[in-house]
Amino acid sequence: MSFSLGLKNMNVDFSGKTALITGAGQGIGNALVTKLVECKANVIAVSRTQSRLDELKQRLPQIEIICCDLGNWNETRHKLSQVCDSVDMLVNNAAFAQGASVGKIEEQLIDKHINVNVKAPINLMQLVGEGMRKRGKGSIVNVSSVAGVAALDDHTVYAATKAALDMITRVGAKEWGRHNIRVNSINPTVVWTEMGRAGWSRPEKSQEMLAKIPMNRFVEVEEVVYPIIFLLSDYSSMINGIQLPIDGGFLAN
Repeated sequence: MSFSLGLKNMNVDFSGKTALITGAGQGIGNALVTKLVECKANVIAVSRTQSRLDELKQRLPQIEIICCDLGNWNETRHKLSQVCDSVDMLVNNAAFAQGASVGKIEEQLIDKHINVNVKAPINLMQLVGEGMRKRGKGSIVNVSSVAGVAALDDHTVYAATKAALDMITRVGAKEWGRHNIRVNSINPTVVWTEMGRAGWSRPEKSQEMLAKIPMNRFVEVEEVVYPIIFLLSDYSSMINGIQLPIDGGFLAN
C-alpha cells in the first residue's frame, strides 16, 4: 500500500539543521533518515547493527553513521557525546520489545526494556540538550506506543516503559519549553515493519487487534514518518508535550 501525503507541498526544508535518529537501521528509523535527507537535513543515523548502517550509508552517502548499543549508558556517551552538541532534532526511535505474560517476566527482560526504552532516551536528551539550549531552539520526538496508554496482553514491561517514555516527554516539555525546545511523543499502534510483521502476522492474533481499530488496518511506515517530520518542523512550532496517537481510532474505543 502506498500513500502520498503531500509533504512536499508543506515545503519542509531542514537545510543547515542536524538530526540524530536512533534505530536507523530498519523500519521507521530507516525510512525517516531517507525522508530527512530529502528535506536537506544533515543526518546522524544510529543503530546497534553495523551491517544495516553500512547499507544505509551506501544508499545515502551524505549521512553520518554511528554503531552503538544504546542500552549501554556509558557506551552511548562515549560514542555520541562529540556529535550531540550540534543536534537540532532528536528522534528517540530505537526500542526493545519482547512479550511475556505477567507470571513469566524475568528480571533480565525488565532490565533490557528499561535500558533501551527509558534510560537511552533520557541519556540522549541530556546529550543534545545543552547544545539546543545554547542555540535557543530544538525539537525532540519520542516514538512511544498505544501500549503505553491501553492495556494489551503480554505487554506488561513494554507498556510500562512506553508509559514512562510519555511522562519523560511531558516533563521534558515542561522543563525545556522555556528554552524553546519542544518535546513530543507519537503513539502508533502496530506498524507494518519487519518487527511488526514478526509479532502480528498470525491471523488469530492480528484479527483480534484489527477488530479494535476502526480503520481495520495496521499503520504503514510512511504514516509514522510524516507526523514525525511535522513535529520536527516549524509547522508545529507551538506544539509541545503532546502524545499523538497514530492508531486509526484504536484509542477512541
